[in-house]
Amino acid sequence: MAESRIIDLPAKAATARFRPGFGQRFILTVDTEEEFDWTRPIERSEHTIHSVTRIARFQEFCEGQGVCPIYLVDYPIINSPAAVQILRDAVAAGKAEVGVQLHPWVNPPFEEQVIEYNTYAGNLPEELERAKFFTLRDAIERAIGTPPLIYRAGRYGVGPNTAKILADGGIAIDSSVRARFDYSTSGGPNFRDFPITPWWINRSAGLMELPLTTVYWGLLRQLGPALYARLWRTPRLRGALARIGVLERIPLTPEGVTIDEALRGIDIAIDEGLPVLVFSFHSPSLAPGYTPYVRSADDLDALYDWFRQAFAYLAKRGVTPSRVSELVSSVELA
Repeated sequence: MAESRIIDLPAKAATARFRPGFGQRFILTVDTEEEFDWTRPIERSEHTIHSVTRIARFQEFCEGQGVCPIYLVDYPIINSPAAVQILRDAVAAGKAEVGVQLHPWVNPPFEEQVIEYNTYAGNLPEELERAKFFTLRDAIERAIGTPPLIYRAGRYGVGPNTAKILADGGIAIDSSVRARFDYSTSGGPNFRDFPITPWWINRSAGLMELPLTTVYWGLLRQLGPALYARLWRTPRLRGALARIGVLERIPLTPEGVTIDEALRGIDIAIDEGLPVLVFSFHSPSLAPGYTPYVRSADDLDALYDWFRQAFAYLAKRGVTPSRVSELVSSVELA
């Protein structure tokens, strides 16, 4: 199979399959990043990393649940001694994994103007995207002691050159595609029509795409790909359709998604035979006040309870936790 670009719709023949007996599994990815004001234009210097101290509690929680979190870390995080200590110890114990998350506006070399278009790393010139990626990738390997195998572009901002850069950097899994979302109005990629099943970007290089899981639920869910995009200008109508059970888009994240919605989404993903369910959220949500989703101590308790209920339901449905190393060793290469 020829090499493809992550921003191109995959051919059906590119679908990645796992070995017999693999069953259905899930992974938990954490966009591990600095805090910044989500309501303001992005800036290079206006950020903090106070929430990194909360990673230890979340790691302990995941260990108690039998889940190996995958921390996708960016440049400010890998340069935080406190964060590195927590992550390195967890990885060394085999209880966590670390991957790459590129926020180009806080990741050297700093050659581009900080405008919204350039916050999508895939929009940068290939040489600059490559330099930023390898600066971060190499810093992660030095700090953690193992080479990262998974990548997610900040703001899901992959571009035409990203696949080759990742392959050259030894990345086995890209998880930048947020299927059924469209970021093109701000200069980002459009994943509206992309599948949620994994596929080969470059089989010969061993580079697979593992999209974040988003499903449609409701009486018209089969029409979701065609219908939902037409409703983007009318959020109230989308909300009304969701409330009456006609059509709802459900990403598997505790950020802005209730546990009842998530359980419906899990059911759909399982019933559709999805081999790997990909959960995600942002690490600043581990402390109150840094994201729109966790503003108080009660909100933080609710986030932990969301995961507690989701993990219990996955176990009930026979979906077991997995990790990057396991996915890489279980995928069929031929």
